[in-house]
Amino acid sequence: MPRAANSSVGTLLSEVEPERVEWLWLGRVPLGKLTVLDGDPGLGKSAVTLDIAARVSADLELPGGERYGPAGVVLLSAEDGLADTIRPRLDAAGADTERVLALSTVPEGKAERMISIPRDLAVIERAVMRVAAALVVVDPLMAFLSGDTNSHKDQDVRRALAPLAALAEKTRAAVLIVRHLNKAEGGNSLYRGGGSIGIIGAARSGLVVAEDPQDPERRILAPNKNNLSRPAPSLVFGMETAENGAARVVWHGQSDLSAAQILESPADGEGKSALSEAKEFLLDELRDGPMAAKQVKKNAREADVSERTLKRAKQELRVRSEKESDGSWTWRLPEKEAKGGQSPAVGHVGTLGPLGKGANPEPGESPYLWEEGQGGQGNHGPECNHGYRGGVGCYLCDPRHPYRLKPEGGAA
Repeated sequence: MPRAANSSVGTLLSEVEPERVEWLWLGRVPLGKLTVLDGDPGLGKSAVTLDIAARVSADLELPGGERYGPAGVVLLSAEDGLADTIRPRLDAAGADTERVLALSTVPEGKAERMISIPRDLAVIERAVMRVAAALVVVDPLMAFLSGDTNSHKDQDVRRALAPLAALAEKTRAAVLIVRHLNKAEGGNSLYRGGGSIGIIGAARSGLVVAEDPQDPERRILAPNKNNLSRPAPSLVFGMETAENGAARVVWHGQSDLSAAQILESPADGEGKSALSEAKEFLLDELRDGPMAAKQVKKNAREADVSERTLKRAKQELRVRSEKESDGSWTWRLPEKEAKGGQSPAVGHVGTLGPLGKGANPEPGESPYLWEEGQGGQGNHGPECNHGYRGGVGCYLCDPRHPYRLKPEGGAA
């Protein structure tokens, strides 16, 4: 076969020097790559990251027996206080705190703002250089993504994480991303992390923390993905209170349970999972304010949320549809939920009060919320979506409401 005339195109693999993968924590956290750690709040994800950070900074044995260090660590933490949580936990784990650098905000004018990825990667790189860091922890990822990054959109996520992965490769530091689990149940464990599948896709290694099904007082750290080697064994750990009052991780050896097993859901979890994920999606989309209904639906399709499930989630969260002057529709969370309060219970009478003449359901949307399995049969009538039994007295749902009756000889 004739050789191409233009030798400047592409890279011949014969010119590439092969390299062996280097590990911060063998089989779990590779150097120069992204690793994702998923888990529910309160199960010890942050405590585990600080335990690993302490061991790296002070050249202490990692679980499994190997060492890496002493080396610097950069901590991007948005949820824990430096003085009352992070420093005490590092002290309890035996850290060399002179090698650990906290970096969460950057100056902006006379104030400060949160570090933003990928906008502030140059700042993160300077932090890595300052302490010769081998580990960068981003806890949690969603708090540090730039405001124009939609964490549910694969394209947005990859645009944000590709530069971060390039920074990891350039500095040879391991970047450990912490992420909360979504509310879905069942299915592939790779889909349990919050946001787009592109997040775990950008990582070369993935880990999961969950409760030990055999002992609720213990936790399991299990491999969820590994593109670079055979998965390392799952590990068991517990939490205890150190002498300084801080939480400390205590490792208890290996476990035979996999990520899929520790995240296993009840047999009927499949139907619940789609609805739970759709509700989480809607909360994320509307938390910061109203959004055009067309845009929400478009984003839902890109996040693999079906239109039918999206409508169910909209009903359960009591999302309000408001018609704009140009005829378009906007979706808005109830005021309490938008401020971070508790979601209204499914099927419970809402607190929005009577609706005026200007309120209309979007075309094609049913105003009724039927209790599952009732179907309006027998003595079980439907409850309208606004809390009126059978819709009687509700402008939206009662066709005999005075507002909806045309006066004789007049317009509605």
